[in-house]
Amino acid sequence: MSDPLEILLTNDDGIDSTGIRALYDALSELGNVTVVAPATDQSACGRSMSHEVDVEERELGYAVHGTPSDCVVAGLAELGPFPDIVVAGCNEGANLGEYVLGRSGTISAAVEAAFFDVPAIATSMYVPPERGPLSEIDLHPEDFTEATRVTSYLVENALEAGVFEHSAYLNVNVPLPDGDPAPLEVTRPSKRYEMDAERDGDRVHLQDRVWERMDPETLPDPEGTDRRAVVEGRISVSPLTAPHSTNRHEGLSALADAYPESVDSTER
Repeated sequence: MSDPLEILLTNDDGIDSTGIRALYDALSELGNVTVVAPATDQSACGRSMSHEVDVEERELGYAVHGTPSDCVVAGLAELGPFPDIVVAGCNEGANLGEYVLGRSGTISAAVEAAFFDVPAIATSMYVPPERGPLSEIDLHPEDFTEATRVTSYLVENALEAGVFEHSAYLNVNVPLPDGDPAPLEVTRPSKRYEMDAERDGDRVHLQDRVWERMDPETLPDPEGTDRRAVVEGRISVSPLTAPHSTNRHEGLSALADAYPESVDSTER
């Protein structure tokens, strides 16, 4: 009989969020779940690191007064058994597109795990903008049915299927549940980026305009992207890698080769 699966569960919405409780209940059916999550909401903190954090035990697990990256390092190195997989989520709100990969605390937790060579899954839930600001929406455990279903499926099957031989982590975005399970589509992050800024006296207001065009009929994102899949009611799973690197860059290599002689000639 094989050992039970060891799962480290974290998020960026905080240990008291509905989404992490929903995932905890679902994943506990698959193995041993250790929760190490921020004590408070750490949304959009990226891979910020505190280096020294207070930790307290809660009913669900360990509450860390720090960031999701703090939680992953603390969980892997000290607070729990070394896991087979790290799960981050479920985030209340989608994490779609290339530009959020460095901003999202949920995704950053998965990236942190990847640097430890531990497979990871980041799960977020898309809430259509017409439902109003996320801060004003009261989500219930049943709203996370789709998220818990697909995350459990991937945790149970992705390791054995060899998914993480070709990717470091999975960025999963799900629509709100609508009865039957939604189709699952392998996607790539959208390249769309529309940030704007407007000055008002001594303040500058920054606005993310990407979310202003989310109607399936007018959505500018092409087929195969995470945003297109989720807006059209499918589950998006993007296999991603970390650390990020490039192949050999001929132009930069030429500059490097010419550097000593070029500097020497300007200093004569």
